[in-house]
Parts: sequence; structure tokens; C-alpha cells
Amino acid sequence: MFGLLILAFIPCANAEEPLAKAIDAVIDGPDYKQAHWGILIVDAKTGETIYQRNAEKLFTPASTTKLYSCAAAMIAYGADHRFVTPIYSKTKIDPDGMLKGDLILVASGDLAFGGRTGKDGKLEFANQDHTYANSGNTETKLTSANPLAALQDLAKQLKDAGLKEVSAEVLIDDRLFASARSTGSGPDAISPIMVNDNVVDIVITPAAKAGDPAKVELIPATKGVQVDIDVTTTGTSQSPSITLASSGVHAFSIRGRVPVGMAPMIRIYPLSEPALFARTCFIECLRREGIRVMAPILRPASENFPDAGDYDHWNTLAKHTSTPLGEMLKVTLKVSHNLYASTLPCLVAAKKGKRTLGEGLREQGKILKELGVDVETISFAGGAGGASADAITPRATVQLLEALAKRKDWPQFKGWLPEMGVDGTLAGIVKEESGAYGKVFAKTGTLSWHDSINDRFLLKGKALAGTMATKSGRELFFAMFVNDVPLPKDIGPTREGKVLGKLCEIVYEGAK
Repeated sequence: MFGLLILAFIPCANAEEPLAKAIDAVIDGPDYKQAHWGILIVDAKTGETIYQRNAEKLFTPASTTKLYSCAAAMIAYGADHRFVTPIYSKTKIDPDGMLKGDLILVASGDLAFGGRTGKDGKLEFANQDHTYANSGNTETKLTSANPLAALQDLAKQLKDAGLKEVSAEVLIDDRLFASARSTGSGPDAISPIMVNDNVVDIVITPAAKAGDPAKVELIPATKGVQVDIDVTTTGTSQSPSITLASSGVHAFSIRGRVPVGMAPMIRIYPLSEPALFARTCFIECLRREGIRVMAPILRPASENFPDAGDYDHWNTLAKHTSTPLGEMLKVTLKVSHNLYASTLPCLVAAKKGKRTLGEGLREQGKILKELGVDVETISFAGGAGGASADAITPRATVQLLEALAKRKDWPQFKGWLPEMGVDGTLAGIVKEESGAYGKVFAKTGTLSWHDSINDRFLLKGKALAGTMATKSGRELFFAMFVNDVPLPKDIGPTREGKVLGKLCEIVYEGAK
């Protein structure tokens, strides 16, 4: 899910005239005859309006929605909050290493769950995140982190505690909040347990000779996923083509071709039952530590969970502590991680002892209102930006940025935003020699739908909102949206991404 912004023109009486003319020349161009623009740019210190057009109108925000959901989660929990995932059992490990009761992992809502943690203890990310791999992006990269790190850590702790055999069940208690669906592309099963972003990565590498089978590797490798593979290596004249088709719960087929000499291709298979996947991976980790598990690996025989309060009287056999929440918010904003962002309102709900996405969004609204955001002027039905009811104004978005800038944690939040030209979803938007390179920290948004009647895409929303330092040293807050752009055939949303980069360059040079 990506968000596109379209802004409609309203003259700004207090705009700096040369700057206004330069902006207008871009957004009133022939590509935007049917589109709508909404822009607000203000001085960060004085609040003076530098430029505005339709600043009070609602626009499809796409992933700029993540500014709101990440801000609310940061305030609800604190950037330094760490999620603790415990392992409980009602019985103790006996002197022979036997556990005769259920072994229960209680999911805490840890978004990364060790799967992105680098050697420095911080979360890793690639500018083209693997959760977007099925959109056809050939630049997708995997991080070097171990996707099963947390489960392996817990299994080792249990081994060190003397556990040799589990005679009863191994279970994942995922009742922290009610299940829901993400409102963006990529994996969409929202759950308090998340292993490898609820996907299996598929790495497809061509053979050295045309006609031979390609190498297909699943990460993490697990018996919890069944796959039927038929991918061939072709000559260099043929383009790659890969098709995934689901054939059951955590079962799929992969068909296609890849040409000789092509770099490994990444695809993903989203998992519909995260707790079931996590359970299988956990049992496999236990067995690799030499712990015998009698329970069937693919599906539990029963799920007899105690009341949540009963765990206080059970034995804590192991626990995994997450990286700080701020690291997760960094990844969410840098790569526009839809599943993480969609989960954040559920975590806000859980913080208040509530369970549903709707309750979490209402709690988020309270947080935003206390910040000074005019919540009545915006609309959200999810945390990522792809819901039909998601709509925000340039004015409310700048209000949010202004409010966050007054907080002690603003430097952290600003640093989590993509840096123009440098990283995340703003990598490569402007050239390194551009004045705006490294001077803009902002959240992107892109949302497009296929226009079948014309066999093209309708850019429903392209957006950019954040802060910048101008050539004259002026600090600005801005929100730019363009909606409803009919794209020419074979033209994608990256065109408008570069237009937004161009607007930032104009503002960088022209805001005196």
C-alpha cells in the first residue's frame, strides 16, 4: 500500500510570490487537469504560512497516515518501551528435565520479535522492504538478521533451565487483542505474535544453465509451510515471471521462470494464521536445542488457555525482551511498513485494557486531540492508510508535526522519518547534488488502483509530509497531497514521487 497526494489550488494571500508561482507552475501542469492538490507549508518557529492550497480540505492520505499512528503509539508507550514475551507453565520442570504441563508462549505485541535485530542491537531495514516484494519490485533486499532470533533465544533459555522434554502441548496465547486485517499491501493478518513479519521469504536464484531448475529457498525454512515448486531457468532473452497460488492453510505453489545471470529474486508468502506459524517454528527451535516435544508440529490438539490473570500464579520459564519501541517505529516510518502500522492502534487499545482495532483508534483519537490536532476534521479506519475511510487535511497534518516538535522526543521521531534522497521510501527521489538532499525528513504515501477500462492506474493519492531546512536555514513544516491522477499507461506512481521531490527542491531554494 502506498499513498499518493493531490492538491487543489486556492491562492494564498500571504504566500511568498516567487515561490508561489514556482509551485503553481508544477501543480497546475497538464498532468493534473483532473487531479486535486492540497498543500500547507509553514515556518516551524513562527507558524507563518509560506504557501497553502486547499489546506482545510480532506485528502486521501495513503501512508502519511503512519505519522498519526506512530505518534499515538509513541505517546501511549514511550519510545523506550520494551515488550516482554514470557513462556509460562503451570507445572515445574522436574529433576529429570521433564515438563508434564503445557508450555505456553504469551504474545506481547512485539512487532519485530527479534527478526530484524542487527549485531548493534538496533533493527535493520532495507530501503525496499521485503513485505512489498510481491508488487514486482526487483530491488527488494532481505536484512542480515535472523528471523527466528527470539524463538531461538527462548528455546535456549529453556534448555539452560534444564528442560529436556515437553510431554503436553506447546501453545501460543495470542489473546492480547482481537485479530484484524491490515489496510495496506503485503501481509495483512494483524496478530500480537509476529514472526518474520508474518511471511515466508522466497529467494529464487537462476541456475547456471538455461533449462535447469532454479534454486528456491524458503526463509525461515520450516515444516509449517508446504510448497510445490516448478521454476525453470531460461535464456537471457526472456523476462522473469513468477506466480504464487495458495493451495491451503500455509500451503502454496510457485511457478515460473527466471533468466540466467539474473540476481536472486525475492517474493513472499503471507501467512494467514500467525500463531500457528509461530508455534511450528517454536517447536522446531526447541527440537534443534535437543528438547523433545511430544505435541504434533502442525496444529495443536487443544488450546486450553487459562484466564489471563492466572499466569501470575504460573511458573515463568523464560522470557524475551524486545528492542525499544522506537526502533520499531523507525522501521515503520522508514520503509512504510503496513503491517506494523496497522498493528499500532491495537497495541494502543491493549495499553488501555481494550481489545479491538476500533477501540484502539478511538484511544488514538484522544491522544491526538490532547496533542492539539483537530481530530474532528480527519477520518481513520486503520493505522496504515489504505482504508476507504482514511482522510486527512494538510492543516491537521501540520498541526501534528507542530505538536510533536514541542516534545522532548521530537529529535527521535524526526530521525525515524525517511531522509530525502538518502534512505527509506525517499531513497533516490532526488540526486545527491540536489540542495534538498538530506535536508528533508518526511513520510511518503502512495495509493493507486488499476483502471481496467483504460488499462492504466489511477493514482488515488500521493503524499509527503514532514519537515525541512531550507537553503536560507529556515525550518519548515509541510504537508503535500495530490489525489486522483490518471496515470498514462506504463507510468507508475514514482513519477509523482519525483514531482514531490521537485516541489521540495523549489521550496528549499525559494523559501527565504
